[in-house]
Amino acid sequence: MLPGDGIGPEVTTAAVRILQKVGGADLPLQFEMAVVGGAAIDTTGVPLPATVLKGAKKADAVLLGAVGGPKWDSLPHQGRPEQALLGLRFGLGLFANLRPAHVFDSLVQASTLKEEVVRGTDILVVRELTGGIYFGTPRGIRRRAGKRVGFNTEIYSVPEMMRIAKVAFEAARRRRKKVVSVDKANILESSMLWRETVSRVARRYPDIELVHMYVDNCAMQLVRNPLQFDVILTTNMFGDILSDEAAMLTGSIGMLPSASLGSGKNSLGLPRGMYEPVHGTAPDIAGKGLANPLAAILSSALLLRYSLGADDLASRVEEAVQVVLQEGGRTSDIGGGGVKRFSTSEMTEAVLERL
Repeated sequence: MLPGDGIGPEVTTAAVRILQKVGGADLPLQFEMAVVGGAAIDTTGVPLPATVLKGAKKADAVLLGAVGGPKWDSLPHQGRPEQALLGLRFGLGLFANLRPAHVFDSLVQASTLKEEVVRGTDILVVRELTGGIYFGTPRGIRRRAGKRVGFNTEIYSVPEMMRIAKVAFEAARRRRKKVVSVDKANILESSMLWRETVSRVARRYPDIELVHMYVDNCAMQLVRNPLQFDVILTTNMFGDILSDEAAMLTGSIGMLPSASLGSGKNSLGLPRGMYEPVHGTAPDIAGKGLANPLAAILSSALLLRYSLGADDLASRVEEAVQVVLQEGGRTSDIGGGGVKRFSTSEMTEAVLERL
């Protein structure tokens, strides 16, 4: 359990209570808390202490809140809270980020788009997580010809592309059997190789429809006709941007969970994953009881499903959330159309009662 900064501790506390409730005697769970991000900088001087990464590698799963905030914005790049997130992903080998964006019927009114556009939206963004421009080298800020320049490198190997493509196609087989691969192959050489490689992997999945789409067109299509998408496969940076856009189709980024998986196995022989809400630390509302805990709660459902093999318990959590929303339960970020305005703890209690 890595609560992190801002509203992270509030929403992870909610997720722990849900896990304790559904686990019970049939699935006894043990939790170990540790600090990362800004909280770790304040207490240890570094965003990701070595002991924390070691503990994460021993755990069956990791549940993360969020890291960062203006308090630490002036720190050097390598010492900022966000380095904890990148370090965990890289250290645990979590190359596949799964971000579902599901529009609940009861929350259609909360979306900024028209009801007829978003109703029925159910998208899974599969984002490559340990490569691309976020990790590529060389990178830095230098002085050239008397001018300061900043530079980053977008780089992918074919094996990196193949393994994330397989995740997307396997996910599509359990869904509606369509993959939209997003790139910028008309401009970027890395994207040209990405498109070529994804097309090659697709030959192994003749039952899956593959569509290639440029990232700018995908961004437009997400708000024009989101129902056309099932699984979106894309790179680290493009996935970061598009998954946040997809989040707003649902009415609030406070509703979206995520799972980060790799090839490593836990003590159960299942993927050792890291689970976290898509939203940030929201320091402006931290400690005020305004945070929406549902993204963290739904992230705990993904944890149950992927890392603990408890699909039935995961479904119970998701169904409990859906019932609360159908009954009109709302936090302030999804207030439209609701009849019960809940604080963070009240929303958590409501889900616990439905469980």
